[in-house]
Amino acid sequence: MSRRMERVSVLIRQKLSEIISRDMKDPRLIPVITITRVDISSDLGRAKVFTSVMGSLEERVSAIDALNSASGFLRRELRGQLSLRNIPNFAFIADDSILKAERLTQIIDEVMAQDVSKEND
Repeated sequence: MSRRMERVSVLIRQKLSEIISRDMKDPRLIPVITITRVDISSDLGRAKVFTSVMGSLEERVSAIDALNSASGFLRRELRGQLSLRNIPNFAFIADDSILKAERLTQIIDEVMAQDVSKEND
């Protein structure tokens, strides 16, 4: 990815996060939502927005659906805030890397606790 595309990706990620937290009133967006990454096509026509949602599986699916439904609204909001010729079409995709990392940390903590208890015996 070129340096310019990387900067545009970071800028879109930041602005989308602001708009979602500040302007969206959809009740399906109650859980904590984090945009982890934005992959933009070279022509700026499409962007995959990887989104982590904390909550139950049902809440995660609902939040991703809400974001995909609101993609037109988000494009309009970004058009007013960014000086880009083209604002890409967004496809929000669930990113469970944060949940996986949390689970891995939990497993490591459990193993470490078992090792400490074995040493104390």
